[in-house]
Amino acid sequence: MEVVPGASEFPLPESFLEFLNQNGLDPSIYAASHSTPRYISTKAYQEGKIYGIDAASGAAVLALDVSPGDHVLDLCAAPGAKLCMILDLLGCSGSVTGVDIARHRLAAARTMLQKYAIGDQCRLFAADGTTFSLTPLRAQSNSKSANTEVGEKTEVYNKWTPRRPWKERKRIAKASKTFSQIQEPELIFYGQHSGVVGLSKHNVYRKVNDQEISQFGYDKVLVDAECTHDGSIKHIQKFEQWGWTTLQRRVLEAERTDDLSVLQLKLLVNGFRLLKVGGSLVYSTCSLTVAQNEDVIERFLSECASAKLLEIDVAKNWPCKQARVANALRFDPVTSSTSGLFVAKFTKLLA
Repeated sequence: MEVVPGASEFPLPESFLEFLNQNGLDPSIYAASHSTPRYISTKAYQEGKIYGIDAASGAAVLALDVSPGDHVLDLCAAPGAKLCMILDLLGCSGSVTGVDIARHRLAAARTMLQKYAIGDQCRLFAADGTTFSLTPLRAQSNSKSANTEVGEKTEVYNKWTPRRPWKERKRIAKASKTFSQIQEPELIFYGQHSGVVGLSKHNVYRKVNDQEISQFGYDKVLVDAECTHDGSIKHIQKFEQWGWTTLQRRVLEAERTDDLSVLQLKLLVNGFRLLKVGGSLVYSTCSLTVAQNEDVIERFLSECASAKLLEIDVAKNWPCKQARVANALRFDPVTSSTSGLFVAKFTKLLA
């Protein structure tokens, strides 16, 4: 393994340095010192009264410009810090729908919601973000019996609890098995005021057509897409601990990188599909590569005539750089004293 003296506080392997060179990235960005945040030792944090989030990640949430009453979709919600921040900004009205394909990671997000007592207006679905099709429950307010036949016995969702009665657990397990066979999302958490309590399964899982989505879709959508994490100091530190072979497998293999850009585009396209006309979508990754950022949004814009790239108004005083695409922004450890992050914001025009 070849080490570049003075270029980084990590002994970066030659293969990763080659990856950085191919993507026009300077290894010196990894020289930034990231000590353990001071809030971790505070009593408030240890008692679950505050949570921590990297400033760049927080910027992606602020770019959404969440307002009380909004219905927000977090399409790649795990592990949950951005989800918590969205809920904090939302206040006591509106709703948040969190989706992630990794059930165990979404369960960690559920734990965060419970720890910080912040999930009252949230529902979490273990589902594929590229195909997820459920809209806010406001779209169904006038259609509560739309999928229930006359005379049919309908079971409704009761208040969510971590430990449910045996009969209810058996019913949910049976329903989950049925859903998995038809690749339906799995509802693993819902708050008292998320809109789920009192509804039947039919209504919670009711899908709407594109015309209804344009009017009743989500006000705000966050697509913090799966990426190689090459801009995250925290992840690079983990790779050093786990062994650089993990970095090779998760970041450097060309096939994985190509597959990721396809996945990222699919996530962006589906998130935008679920956005109502006039709503806002933020696309972000903690990769610094052009292939996972500018290339993805340029292809998206070329394929979606109703999408418009917006200036991020709240970013005027942010310590970040202009990306290679107008109005998109980049954070990096040197410029911003944060982890690396790419952020772009879109709105949906009337087709």
